[in-house]
Amino acid sequence: MTTLSKEQQTEFEAAAFRRLVAHLRERSDVQNIDLMNLAGFCRNCLSNWYREAAEAEGVAVTRDESREMVYGMPYEDWKNLHQNEASPVQKAAFELNNPHK
Repeated sequence: MTTLSKEQQTEFEAAAFRRLVAHLRERSDVQNIDLMNLAGFCRNCLSNWYREAAEAEGVAVTRDESREMVYGMPYEDWKNLHQNEASPVQKAAFELNNPHK
């Protein structure tokens, strides 16, 4: 395995994070509940992790700010444009697999 400097590792991780966020913005057809059911995390989780990382470094970031960073727009706008009502099957799968229980 290639030995990376701490700066390189951070740079590559940041690039991967930016690519993941861009991908999730492009795939607005993929609902958060689908992400939760398949992977155990969603866009909101990602925004929470971002906010928690900022706060760990003493930077105050609001929930709305971190969500807008992930969604590329205010969360309420994204929901109005892209979020569908979860189906009974999606809701049942979420209840069965919910990692936040």
